Amino acid sequence: MDKLDNTYDIPLHDIKPLIEVQEYSLYYFIAIITVATIILLGILYLLYRYLRDRKKYNERKEHFTILEALDFEQTKQAAYDLTHYGATFKDDTPRHLKHYELMVEKLEPYKYKKSVEPFDGETLRQIDVYKGMLDV
Repeated sequence: MDKLDNTYDIPLHDIKPLIEVQEYSLYYFIAIITVATIILLGILYLLYRYLRDRKKYNERKEHFTILEALDFEQTKQAAYDLTHYGATFKDDTPRHLKHYELMVEKLEPYKYKKSVEPFDGETLRQIDVYKGMLDV
């Protein structure tokens, strides 16, 4: 045992002492994980909002689609539908309200009768002007 203790006392001339190495890789790893987590959570949040809003009912969009698909061959029903669904957009601006009222005024002769004639040119022009103003 005494002989073994003596071997540690031998000076080492070729080996340098331990030096401290500056190691930041753990901090880099934590920073990368944090940034990746934030980006992933952001993407998940945007995906959640997209899926939530996709199924949400949009009354304006629905009424706009109905107005665009109106059949002017059935004059009486079209007059009622234009009055009903067009009211959704009348409060957007004072200009919308003015044109809506003009359109409803033009549509009055096509309502409340058993049989009506097709729309005249002036009424069709007023309907086109109002439909052209709509923005969803």
